[in-house]
Amino acid sequence: MSGINTMLTHNQIWKGVDLLAARAGLSPSGLARRAGMDPTTFNISKRQSADGTRPRWPSTESIAKALAAVRVDFGEFAALASGTAQTRSVPLIGFAQAGDAGYFDDAGFPVGQGWEDVIFPGIEDAHAYALEISGDSMLPVYRAGDRVVVAPGETPRKGDRVVVRTVDGEVMAKEIARISGDGVELLSLNPDYPGRTLDSSGIAWMARIVWASQ
Repeated sequence: MSGINTMLTHNQIWKGVDLLAARAGLSPSGLARRAGMDPTTFNISKRQSADGTRPRWPSTESIAKALAAVRVDFGEFAALASGTAQTRSVPLIGFAQAGDAGYFDDAGFPVGQGWEDVIFPGIEDAHAYALEISGDSMLPVYRAGDRVVVAPGETPRKGDRVVVRTVDGEVMAKEIARISGDGVELLSLNPDYPGRTLDSSGIAWMARIVWASQ
């Protein structure tokens, strides 16, 4: 496949696509949609010829668009696809506890005691940590018991899924619809819950979700 490292096999490339989607808490069709492509671009049916005799590869353009959509470079994608991505432990805390005092500093970096460590691949932010989801406010994207890794050292942008803590101690996971100098407009992941518009002065910290374990 032109433009893709030929040392990666057909199965590895598609495995990489699936892992890339899972890392962002998306299905393969959700990944394609976020990248502005036809939702069927990465479907299982697109991975073999109609008669099942020939492998079909994703295009270089589709991979590039998917990587840009979830802000992952090709080197990291290749490591995911080949199974050579480095793993590291990150601290884990329950989502409900994230609003309590003593777990984060003013910048949203994890501090204090009571953290359990969990292993995740491909996490580069030295301050990354994991939150275990509770409740149903993030359905159908995240379910109770899912773990999301957030990177407080990365700058969130429109379209990113983020964890936000308000100065009042409320913690929520939303998708950024718009960022301005005055604040941020957030879309709810669960259509049964309303979106939120927060002034900058009301936000204690906001951290981008970079991985989801489901």
